[in-house]
Amino acid sequence: MNDDMHKKNEVDPHTGVETTGHEWDGIKELNTPTPRWWLWVLYVTIIWSVGYWIVYPAWPTFSGHTEGTFGWTQHKQLAQSQAEIVERQAQYLDRFRSMSFEQIMADEEIYAFAIAGGSSAFKDNCATCHGTGGAGSKGYPNLNDDDWLWGGSVKEIHDTIRHGVRSIHDETLYSQMPAFGKDELLNREEIVALVDHVVSLSDTSAEKSAKGSELFATNCASCHGDKGQGLTEFGAPDLSDQIWLYGGSRKDIFESIYNSRFGVMPTWEGRLDDDTVRQLSIYVHSLGGGEQE
Repeated sequence: MNDDMHKKNEVDPHTGVETTGHEWDGIKELNTPTPRWWLWVLYVTIIWSVGYWIVYPAWPTFSGHTEGTFGWTQHKQLAQSQAEIVERQAQYLDRFRSMSFEQIMADEEIYAFAIAGGSSAFKDNCATCHGTGGAGSKGYPNLNDDDWLWGGSVKEIHDTIRHGVRSIHDETLYSQMPAFGKDELLNREEIVALVDHVVSLSDTSAEKSAKGSELFATNCASCHGDKGQGLTEFGAPDLSDQIWLYGGSRKDIFESIYNSRFGVMPTWEGRLDDDTVRQLSIYVHSLGGGEQE
């Protein structure tokens, strides 16, 4: 007993502090009290936690949790935030709804409002296919260039978004390219010649094919134009530029002619409200390739 008391009252020669009597591998534990400031912080946090339980919903019960004297909930906070957003939007929506696309484009304030709403809608609904910046990918059009299958004016973009392409909408934009090989409309040799001609439309260094040119005039020019410049009324792509939706290699072009392509864009009417569709149309037009009315 006396030995234990002696160890407990032993003073460390380096710090001048008594030890607790505990020792591990020659290291003695000092009997250093907790700093007073630390204790005050602990007491304050305890008092704060009790107050928090009282004024905010915190304590679990069989029916859910205590509501707190403030009556605060995350649902109420969200509703309040949304109400503020709606109130801010209301300042612009009435003007936005009463204006034509031309008027919106000429009004800096309303145009900025439309771009902000369209950008948000694009990220939520369109970026999955077209990419966050609208650059597209194989089979999904690039919205940043000036190449438009169905027209690039705001109104034409609006109609495309609203009705979709080959969608279930009664007024959907629709085009059908024949599968020249699969449906045995042309043989393999003729399709190869047609590929040669299509390649030469955008590549002046490529060897031209008289047979391919004749086949193009007979089978393709009615939709794509005599020089392959494309016709938006049919949704037929321009073959004279270097922009390819499904790839511009000979293999890709052969595949398109042989089996055809049948991309689908859903109708957004009914999924998005009219205001959002209009904002989305203006935003897509602003990406860099929009055409004037």
